Amino acid sequence: MSRRRDKPASSTSAVHSGEREGRPRVSDSITTPIVQTSTYWFRDTQEVIDYREGRHASFEYGRYGNPTTRSAEEKLRELEGGEACLLSASGMNAVTTLLLALVPAGGRIVTTRDCYLRTRQFIATILPKMGVETTIIEPSDVAALERALEQPVSLFFSESPTNPYLCLIDSPTVAELCHARGTIVVIDTTFATPINQQALALGADLVLHSGTKYLAGHNDVMAGALVGSEELMARVRELHGILGGVLDPHAAYLLLRGMKTLALRVERSNQNAMAIARFLEAHPAVERVRYPGLESHPDHAIARSQMSGYGGVVSFELRGGLEGASKFIDALRIPYIAPSLGGVESLVEQPTVMSYWDQTPERRAEIGIRDSLVRYACGIEDSADLIADIEQALERI
Repeated sequence: MSRRRDKPASSTSAVHSGEREGRPRVSDSITTPIVQTSTYWFRDTQEVIDYREGRHASFEYGRYGNPTTRSAEEKLRELEGGEACLLSASGMNAVTTLLLALVPAGGRIVTTRDCYLRTRQFIATILPKMGVETTIIEPSDVAALERALEQPVSLFFSESPTNPYLCLIDSPTVAELCHARGTIVVIDTTFATPINQQALALGADLVLHSGTKYLAGHNDVMAGALVGSEELMARVRELHGILGGVLDPHAAYLLLRGMKTLALRVERSNQNAMAIARFLEAHPAVERVRYPGLESHPDHAIARSQMSGYGGVVSFELRGGLEGASKFIDALRIPYIAPSLGGVESLVEQPTVMSYWDQTPERRAEIGIRDSLVRYACGIEDSADLIADIEQALERI
């Protein structure tokens, strides 16, 4: 029986893609070198002309590309199965640049209610200055999307899973509806990673990542990433070169190193999150658990059809409101109280306190943030240790 494959597995691509071919060889090093330079030189005027006309492969200036960064882009491009990849200085830089590049003045977008706070703020406060209108729908409300598409829509944007309630969109259905109306589909799969979900294969035109999270994986890098078609990425890349949100070469090196273990880390965080979610669902102090891998999750059927793993984040609501959630978090011994997710260390936060403390209770209720909500981002620690720690903390409520 033949074991040949047309395409390597994600774990193999995560180790080798972007580094064996096409990058500069320095003393035959296995590790891709850090090319720490801001500009590049040419031997003569003819070489400059050859570069400008596409006959000489090189770089010109650090804002337009870097060999170390290019290797990291190629690795992620292969993992996502896209035509082109662009890395930038942060996830927010990636999302704001793509929206500014692809949504025209006076355009219209559709987005989902549950999403990252800063993305929500950019859409609500900056895009209106360009005359851009926004329709907000629930992630699973296909009928609302159909109604929204009755008028021209430039772009559909959603996380999947969303932050912090881990809702999913029916990506193939969304893509079919949007593409029939000429609408670009962008999906932020930071929580899923390309190991758990292939957004482009599900119909998205662009996939977005906060590379700060799982891709880098060690809570030591800020990075953003976009993967998609050559045509769309060229439009984003042109504006990126103007705005200048460039990823530093050393950060690109750390991102390369992090992605080599991506499949291993994601597998472990998947396992930890599932074990914790099942434990929490059976505990009397827990009012509700939101995790796509649980049969009780409203989008479990979508998750089962679109994801190979359910991610490392568990969101849950505790009995006892704001005070109960605070007591629980303060009693934990293993996770750090911190924003973000996707690193080897487990992190925990109370969204009301960490991200929405400056919002009124009425505003938090309007956007669905409950005071009793806890978001637990699993690292790669032993699941039995994490559960024992959670159990003793729940006893403090």
